[in-house]
Amino acid sequence: MLDVRRLRNDLEATKAAMARRHDPELLIQLDEAAALDARERDLVARRDDARKRVNEISKQIAGLRRAGEGEAVKALMDESRVVGDTERTVAAEAAAVAERVRDLLLRIPNLPSDLAPDGTGPDDNVVRRVDAPDPSSYAEYQRVPHWEVGAALGILDLERATKISGSMFTMLRGLGATMSRAMCQFALDRHADAFEEIRPPSLVTTATLTATGQLPKFADDAYHLERDDLWAIPTAEAPLTSVARDEILEEGGLPLRLMAYTPCFRRESGSAGRDTRGMLRNHEFDKVEIFAVSTPQQAPALLEEFVARAESTVAALGLASRVVEICTGDLGQSHHRSIDIEVYAPGSAMWLEVSSVSWFSDYQARRANIRYRPSQGKGTDIAHTLNGSALAVPRVWAAIVETNRQADGSVAIPEALWPYTRGARVIPAE
Repeated sequence: MLDVRRLRNDLEATKAAMARRHDPELLIQLDEAAALDARERDLVARRDDARKRVNEISKQIAGLRRAGEGEAVKALMDESRVVGDTERTVAAEAAAVAERVRDLLLRIPNLPSDLAPDGTGPDDNVVRRVDAPDPSSYAEYQRVPHWEVGAALGILDLERATKISGSMFTMLRGLGATMSRAMCQFALDRHADAFEEIRPPSLVTTATLTATGQLPKFADDAYHLERDDLWAIPTAEAPLTSVARDEILEEGGLPLRLMAYTPCFRRESGSAGRDTRGMLRNHEFDKVEIFAVSTPQQAPALLEEFVARAESTVAALGLASRVVEICTGDLGQSHHRSIDIEVYAPGSAMWLEVSSVSWFSDYQARRANIRYRPSQGKGTDIAHTLNGSALAVPRVWAAIVETNRQADGSVAIPEALWPYTRGARVIPAE
C-alpha cells in the first residue's frame, strides 16, 4: 500500500503521480484517505489528552484523600468518569476511522514509475523489441488453432475436462501432458543458477493474499475455501512474497531470490467469453515463477534481468516473441512498472502474453511488513519486491503446438525439452 506519510506531507505530488493512471476516481480516494487520516490524528490527540487528564485527576485524588478533602475528591471522581467516558468514545471512533483509512489504502493502487510510458489503456502499451518473422510467413499447416491440433492428436481433451470440472478447465493427455511437465522442469533448471527453489503451499491465508494486493480488491477473482478461510493461490507470487513477511532482512543478503512451480487458480470472472477457447484462458494452470526481495537501488537492474530471463526462455523454445512495456493506464493494482513478454501463435493468429515481469516498489513489502537493515546507517527500511512468470504453461504450450505443427499434422517437440520427454522428439499424427 502507499505510505500514508505521502498523503500527509505531499498530497498534491502524490495525486499528480496517481493521475498518470487516468482514473479520476483514484484522486477522489486519495483526498478521502488524506481527510480520514487527518481525522484519525485529531481523534488520537483528543484521546491522548483525555487519558492525560484522567491520569492527572488520579494523582490529584490521591493527594486530596491524604488531606481528607472528601468533597473535592468526589468532584474529581465525577469529572474522571466523564473524561473516561469521553476517552473511550473517542478511542473507539479513532480505531474505526483508522480501519477505514487502512481499508481505503489497501484498495488504492501503486504509483506508476516515472519510467512507465503514459497511456490510458492497452492500446497505448509500447512494443520495445520484436524477435519474430512476419505473421504472413507461416505455412498454412501452422495456421490451425491448438485446440483443433490437440484434439486431432489426442493430447488435449477439453470435452472430458468440462465433464470433470466444468468450463474453462483443460486436460492434457499423453505427450501433451509430458510436454507440459517438461516445460516446467525446463524453466526451473534455467533459473537454478540464481534462484532458490521453493515448493510453497497452494492454499494460503487472507493475510498472504492481502500482502500481494489480490485482497481485498480482487476477491471475486479468487477461489475461497470459506470453511477454512483459505484461498487457492492465483500465482506463486502470493506465497513467495510472504516467505519474508514480518521479517527484517540484512542488506548483505539481498536480493533474496526465490522460484517456484505451482498450480495457479483464477476465476477469470471478467473474461466474459474473451479468449476462452482451448488453453488461452483457464481457471487452473501450471506456472514457474521467479521472485525477488531487494533494496530500492537493486530493483531496476533486477527488472531488466527478469525480462531477459523470460525472453531467453521463449527464445530457447523457438517461439516468435516481442517485449511490451505496459503504460500507466494499464498497470495492475500493485505494479510500479511492468513489462510483458508475448509470443505469436499462428493458429490462433494472436500475440499471447506469456510472462509479466513486474516491479512493485515498496507497495507489497509495506503490506507484508518486509523490512531490511541497511549495512550503513541505523534503523530499517521497507524493501522492494519483483516477480516474473518464468514460464506459464497454457499459452506457451499453445504457441508450441501451433508453431511446430508439421505438414503431416504431427508436432515437433522443441529440442530444449528433449531431456525431459523420455526420448520423445515428435508428437506423431494419428
